[in-house]
Amino acid sequence: MSLWTAAEAAAATGGRSTTDWQAGGVSIDTRTLQPGDLFVALKAARDGHDFVAQALEKGAAAALVTHRPEGVAEDAPLLIVEEIMPALEALGRSGRARTAARVVAVTGSVGKTSTKEMLRETLQAFGRTHASVASYNNHWGVPLTLARMPADTEFAVIEIGMNHPGEIAPLSAIARPHVAMITTVAPAHLEAFGKIEGIAAEKASILAGLEAGGTAVFNAEVGTADLLRDAARAAGAAYVGFGEAPQAQYRLTGVEMAHGVTVAHARVRHADRHFKIAATGRHFAMNGLGVLAVTDALGLDPALAAAALSRWAPVKGRGARQSIALDPADPAKTLEVIDDSYNANPASMEAALTVLAATPKAQRGRRIACLGDMAELGETAPELHAALARLPAMEAIDRVHCVGPLSRHLWQALPADRRGNWQPRVSDILPEVRHELRPGDVLLIKGSNSIGLSALVDAIRKMGDGDPQ
Repeated sequence: MSLWTAAEAAAATGGRSTTDWQAGGVSIDTRTLQPGDLFVALKAARDGHDFVAQALEKGAAAALVTHRPEGVAEDAPLLIVEEIMPALEALGRSGRARTAARVVAVTGSVGKTSTKEMLRETLQAFGRTHASVASYNNHWGVPLTLARMPADTEFAVIEIGMNHPGEIAPLSAIARPHVAMITTVAPAHLEAFGKIEGIAAEKASILAGLEAGGTAVFNAEVGTADLLRDAARAAGAAYVGFGEAPQAQYRLTGVEMAHGVTVAHARVRHADRHFKIAATGRHFAMNGLGVLAVTDALGLDPALAAAALSRWAPVKGRGARQSIALDPADPAKTLEVIDDSYNANPASMEAALTVLAATPKAQRGRRIACLGDMAELGETAPELHAALARLPAMEAIDRVHCVGPLSRHLWQALPADRRGNWQPRVSDILPEVRHELRPGDVLLIKGSNSIGLSALVDAIRKMGDGDPQ
């Protein structure tokens, strides 16, 4: 199926096509490029023009470039533009403009990607759904997602992230959502924003691109909820709050967690609602409630939405669980790993530790956490790491290992009977953690991606024949 013809892409970008071609996809990476993709020669760590010849050899339909790179044939299929990034943005705007899809944009300090995947799973029950890949939520990820959107898409879910002030509003203007969801506002990227109010204002700027008559869905129990509500009013949007707060229109009234499943109970405008999440965690129930608020705003059937939501489960690095068989001959000799190694900030750490504390363990098993540094917290980073030791969930955790220079502050704040090992690097702590694990243990692995705890997850997987749950 054709996603872009040479004429369509040239009209969208103001560029010039050297030949006639049709592309079935859009790629920025030759490692994942599929035959028939339009290769976009982005300039990032490396100049994408250096890989154009390779992309064409792998079967790219054409390449979006500013010039014909050295080593590329004169008759090669190229779309020549003045600048790559503005051209990709223009392609994304055109992709958005040509579809009648109902668009949902998601941002928040915690849970963006998981919530985006919940929405993808839920909306697929109602029609053709397109969503961001992985965490493609930045200045190139959003327009790339829109450029990849088929014209016959019925629902789209666009994740929008930020690291610095002023990033979200321009991306929302490209996405033009009908519903904008803010999962929560919490300390993250404090190096750039300084105060939580600055983070809230930036998250609220997702409403800048909201379509007329659109709806804002946000967490009503954060301390900055009034700021979010005021921003929605200023944007002329309907607004819906979700959470456990009494003022939330979608109010979480109860959560039950057992056997890898969370059952949630809610009160929605004077009526009771119940739904299930195929994962353990109050935070998953909270974001699931927000997802149901989004589907209601889109006018979709509530019962079908709840049924579809129940099919979602976390992915690798974001809370996925795995049972590791330590002895293939003895099914009883297993340990459980909660892989949350992709990202971390204080709010997501608390949520993950609460999940670990609520996870049943074998009679002789232990609840163990291996926690890495939380990045981009600014001057308050040492204090925020140490504060994790005082969380109520820590009372139910038997042992805590720490990795990274900042996590040393947490390690020092832990009670002696709960304090495991501390090492500056994953490679240093890996043999100690592996040696300590025994059948019946439940292990949480969580930290910012930069600390590299995924290597510990991979090493523990190799201890047995675990299958993702």
